[in-house]
Amino acid sequence: MTVSGDRPKAPSRDSEPGGAALLILDMINCLDFEGAEKLRRQTRRIVGPILQLRAQMDELDAPTIYVNDNFGEWHSEKSKLIERALAQAADILVPVLPREQDYFINKPQFSGFYATNLPLLLPKLGVSRLIVTGIATDICVLFTAADAHMRDYALWVPEDAVAAELKRRSRAALDIMAAHLGAEVAPTDKLRPAAWLKQLDRQGVR
Repeated sequence: MTVSGDRPKAPSRDSEPGGAALLILDMINCLDFEGAEKLRRQTRRIVGPILQLRAQMDELDAPTIYVNDNFGEWHSEKSKLIERALAQAADILVPVLPREQDYFINKPQFSGFYATNLPLLLPKLGVSRLIVTGIATDICVLFTAADAHMRDYALWVPEDAVAAELKRRSRAALDIMAAHLGAEVAPTDKLRPAAWLKQLDRQGVR
């Protein structure tokens, strides 16, 4: 396991596939847009499951990767985005702040794969299985999951670790991911990362 305070180092060459990573989407967020109050209420309830997953992935020595919108601030880097978000949504953000050992990727659009280095990082880490969490289920989570599916990643999108402004929109997006992207959507109280990975091993999924 990476010791807290150590910076992660990606290998110089691609690693063998079969590894897993936790993606945390757009949780570094000011939540200051139209409809944000609804999303803020829903986001509070997913912090606990996300932190639980992060701890469980630590136990498996699996990486956590924050993939976060740059909110159109092309000159901003991680510390600036965090500083701005803390000023607006510290009550939600503080528990789930990225740690020194976590990866952090800025994205300019909905998908974590679009115009980012995520497609380069994952093979170097040997990751072919993704747990996708964060906000919003019906936008960035859905677009990222769709791009992951097209790249043959196995997917788990825990229904209690993603949120949208409206529960029905979150449910509709989860149904799409389950039906058309082959994603597991079981909540974290029904499935743990280790069990999911063993399930994929039994199915012969890399």
